[in-house]
Amino acid sequence: MVRPTSKRAEGVVSAPFAYSPEPYFGSGGFGRKEENTVDDQEKNLEDRRNRLGDKLAGLKAKAGDDADKGASAAASRKGFGEAMKLSSEFLSAVIVGALLGYLLDRFAGTSPWGLIILLLLGFCAGVLNVLRAVGKVSSPHPADRSPGENKK
Repeated sequence: MVRPTSKRAEGVVSAPFAYSPEPYFGSGGFGRKEENTVDDQEKNLEDRRNRLGDKLAGLKAKAGDDADKGASAAASRKGFGEAMKLSSEFLSAVIVGALLGYLLDRFAGTSPWGLIILLLLGFCAGVLNVLRAVGKVSSPHPADRSPGENKK
């Protein structure tokens, strides 16, 4: 829709832009297309192929970077999960030792010695659990050992 901006004395309406069919139908006039030669079409096709190849190469390089980032992120998540497991094992042993010591003191009337002793035992049990989980200390059960290990 064309809106008039002003009316002149002659009655001609001026538009804010001029209509031209050339961008859509070429310079040959309304309804006529410019005919490209076969050489022009092949050249345009080759240009499009080159641009597409460049875009694909850029996307492949970016995908390779994303794969490297994904692998390091997976390793980071695995390490974070292992740290959470170890810390929860340690804290649970300390909390259980403290709770048992408090209950012993409460019912036996040995305050504060039950709490102190069982808290220290809980701490030692937590450290031992962490060392076992990491693999620095072997399991105390002979059934867990492989048949080739020497028994001491």
